[in-house]
Amino acid sequence: MPRDNKPPLIQRIAKQANVAFRGMKTSPNGDSRAAADKLLSLVTSVRAADLKLDPRRSKGGSGAAGLQSPPVTYMHICETEAFSMGVFLLRPGASIPLHDHPGMNGMLKVLYGKLNVRCFDKLEGGSTKSGASPPFDPPLEPRQRASVWRSALRSVAQYSEESGPCLLTPLRDNLHQIDAVDGPVAFLDILAPPYNPDDGRDCHYYKLLQTAAEDGTVAKGGQKEKDEEVWLLEIPQPEDFWCGGEPYPGPAVVI
Repeated sequence: MPRDNKPPLIQRIAKQANVAFRGMKTSPNGDSRAAADKLLSLVTSVRAADLKLDPRRSKGGSGAAGLQSPPVTYMHICETEAFSMGVFLLRPGASIPLHDHPGMNGMLKVLYGKLNVRCFDKLEGGSTKSGASPPFDPPLEPRQRASVWRSALRSVAQYSEESGPCLLTPLRDNLHQIDAVDGPVAFLDILAPPYNPDDGRDCHYYKLLQTAAEDGTVAKGGQKEKDEEVWLLEIPQPEDFWCGGEPYPGPAVVI
């Protein structure tokens, strides 16, 4: 039988991502759409075994060692000017707090485990610098009011390895919070272009505010309806969240 000389799936994903996201800058027509559709098909088919990842046991850290372990780790795979790609691994009960992706597209594909994703968008003219906002409970300090954004909850969904990718664009589902469900979870993450503070693509964190009118009935936004208007406060990176690094065990990727 002849050997299958096809490149590893993750290599094909990387090459197609480079084509698709570079094409978005130079060819905003059917060619770039076809390239993006091909990338989506490849990402949909990827599984943990393609990256030589073994699902981890459903147990959190305990004792001093567990408290010092990062709740989230990242495996870097590759990065170009057009995109970055890696794997995030969340411990049981861990979350990646609500954050944005300024001017960026993204694909998130679960490799094992389950996660919940809540997606939001800032609304046009939504900064309180240019308009009034309702009273909040608890009240905000004066210095915080300039960091409040009128926004919309776009979607709440659960993803597993059998699900298709979760997608974001500069204009849709651009802010999201990611929560591990019932154990550890790993997902492939593609961002285009990559974060780069020098080019205005820094990561900002947010907190969902509760208005005084809600009177405690929608704590943490759990009962918000899709496309309902909400208010988000930009905050520093939460103290209980940090991300460690670990080596990527899968096939080498060359762009």
